[in-house]
Amino acid sequence: MKQITVFLENRIGRLETVTDILSKNNINIICISLSDTVDYGMLRMLVSQPAEAQRVLMEAGFSAMLTDVLAVRLIHQFGMLNKFNGLLASNGIDIKYMYALMSGKDSAVVLKTSDNEKCEELLKNSEEFKVLSAVEIYNL
Repeated sequence: MKQITVFLENRIGRLETVTDILSKNNINIICISLSDTVDYGMLRMLVSQPAEAQRVLMEAGFSAMLTDVLAVRLIHQFGMLNKFNGLLASNGIDIKYMYALMSGKDSAVVLKTSDNEKCEELLKNSEEFKVLSAVEIYNL
């Protein structure tokens, strides 16, 4: 699935400007993560229309890029995130970044790995971890 990443100056109102642009273009934010550095913030989002979000944000002067990420459903049991992390590590897959996605009783992690295709193949037949499609994420 596609994630949109937007680089924001660390200034009051920049996040509100992004959400305003998306709202005015009927683009729904499904999941959001914001982290900061000294000079800028990195906003990562799963949205209902990733390519359109990139287009309208770039037209507004924002630096925005699309990245392939995975969303993986985790069963609600103690230690499942640890088990998931261990599975990836033991198969030589490095997690570059991860953030949580929760909706009602469902939970998932959104992540970028050193090898998304290998990760998806590894999880294909898992009963504990399921790679979710964009449609499944948008309908959570």
